[in-house]
Amino acid sequence: APAADAMAEALAGADVKAPVVPLVANVLAAPITDPDEIRNRLVEQVTGTVRWRESVIWLAENGVDTLVEVGTGKVLTGMVKRIHKDAAGLAVNSPEDIDALMEKITG
Repeated sequence: APAADAMAEALAGADVKAPVVPLVANVLAAPITDPDEIRNRLVEQVTGTVRWRESVIWLAENGVDTLVEVGTGKVLTGMVKRIHKDAAGLAVNSPEDIDALMEKITG
């Protein structure tokens, strides 16, 4: 709960804009676009159940074929293919990984 309170405080002053594409909230496994709801769901995600499996399925069934994990590690990337056979995961952990991602995006 203290972490959620800190997240709420940090986001209270943040200028959250509506995304160009829907943001899939892990606590819902569904898309959202409203800035206030995005802020609230980010706070909820700190202590709530993350519905990663359902989020991956929703994304794959709605045309997303590659999910990018940014940060340290590859745990979520490794889970993607096991969750949905038509989806791929790509971990970005280094400058070289960024180059590989850019190559994949731009061809």
